[in-house]
Parts: sequence; C-alpha cells; structure tokens
Amino acid sequence: MSAYAIAATQDSLLLTQLSDASPVFTPGLWHLPGGGIDPGEQPREALERELYEETGLELHDAQLVDARSYAAHRLGVSWHLVGLFYVVALKPGPLMVTKADDSTCAVAWMSLSDLEHTKLSPAAVDSLGMIGARGVRTVDTD
Repeated sequence: MSAYAIAATQDSLLLTQLSDASPVFTPGLWHLPGGGIDPGEQPREALERELYEETGLELHDAQLVDARSYAAHRLGVSWHLVGLFYVVALKPGPLMVTKADDSTCAVAWMSLSDLEHTKLSPAAVDSLGMIGARGVRTVDTD
C-alpha cells in the first residue's frame, strides 16, 4: 500500500520524476510525491515521510480523497498496488530530493496546461480527475 500527495495550485501540480530504481511504474514518468507505507506505519506518517524524502517539503494538512488499485509488470515482477490519495497543503520551502539513490530523481511544480498523459504515471493521471484538473493534453500516438 502507498500514500500519495496531491499538491496543486490553480495552474500547477507538484510532481516527482521516477528514477531507474522505481520498482513499479516506468522510470522517467512524472509521478505524485509519496510511496510505500512501512509495516506498522500509519498512512499519514508515510505520506509525511515520503513527501519530505522526495520534495524536501513538510506537510501542513492532508485530506484523504480516494483510493485506487494498480497492476503492473516490471523487472520480472507482477505488482498489485493500492494507493491512498490525499489532497495536501504544504509548508513553504525549497524543492529538493532529500533521499538520494531512491525511486525519485527530480521534483518540480509543473503547469497543468503543459502536462501530457503519456509522460505521467497512472497514479498521476488519476489524481488529475480527483482535483478536477482541465487542460491536460493527451497526445495522439497514431
């Protein structure tokens, strides 16, 4: 199980880029800050920890908005992941990946109008609907 932060302004979304160490979703995709809930850890605690590790930002408030299930096959492993999605408010601060050599290699506030579904993880795509985001481009691959 994983906990994900949906941090959005009127026109941007906080996203992290998946590194080659990403166990489930394809490296290079932009993803939501968050990740696995450790044994015995509460989901909100995991959200706070993962958010800081991947963005350098601290959680001010979080509201659970949805849960989704994903299936993926990567590196010879079939994965089933349940993600808990929280709309969050953050304390101000500089963006930086604080945990090196992990599944995140970059963090950025990205304009909603510049996002393309093909460059987002399935969880990031789903989060857009949870916040009612419009203007996200789909790219015709035909």
